[in-house]
Amino acid sequence: MNLGLAQIVTQIIGFLIALWILKKFAWKPLLKMLDQRKSKIKSEFDTIEQQKKDVDKLSSEYEEKLKDIDSIGRKRIQEAAKQGQKMAFEIKEAARKDAQVLIQRAKEELERDVEKAKVQLRDDMVDMTLSVTEKILREKLDQKNHEKLIKDFIDEVEEIQ
Repeated sequence: MNLGLAQIVTQIIGFLIALWILKKFAWKPLLKMLDQRKSKIKSEFDTIEQQKKDVDKLSSEYEEKLKDIDSIGRKRIQEAAKQGQKMAFEIKEAARKDAQVLIQRAKEELERDVEKAKVQLRDDMVDMTLSVTEKILREKLDQKNHEKLIKDFIDEVEEIQ
C-alpha cells in the first residue's frame, strides 16, 4: 500500500473540514439540547422535592390533628367517668347502674367519633397524596425518576402506617 503525500494531505484536510462542519453545525445544537434537557430535569426534580415537602408538611399536620383528637377523646372519656362517679355517690344503686350504662355508651360513642375522625383524616391525606402523585405522574418522567418516586411514596406510606 503506497500512499502518496498528496493523498494523505487531502484526507487530513477532508477530515479536518468534516470535523469543523460537525463542530460548527452539530456540536452547539447538541450541547444546547443537552443543557435544555438538564435544566428541565432539574426543574422537575425541584418541583417534585417541593411537592414532597408539601406532602410531608400536610402529613405532619394531620398527625398533629390525630393526636389532638386522641387527647380530646381521652379528656372527654375522663370527664364522663368522673361525672359517672359523682352521680354514683349521689343516687341509689339503680341510678348508679344507669350512670354506668350512660358512661359506657358515651365511651363507645366517643371512640366511634375518634375512629371516624381518624378514618376521615387518613382518607383526606390519601386523596391529597393521590392528587399530588397524579399531578407528578402527568409530567414527563423518565423510568428511573418514576421508579424512585414510587419507591419514595411506598416508603412514606409505610412510615405513616
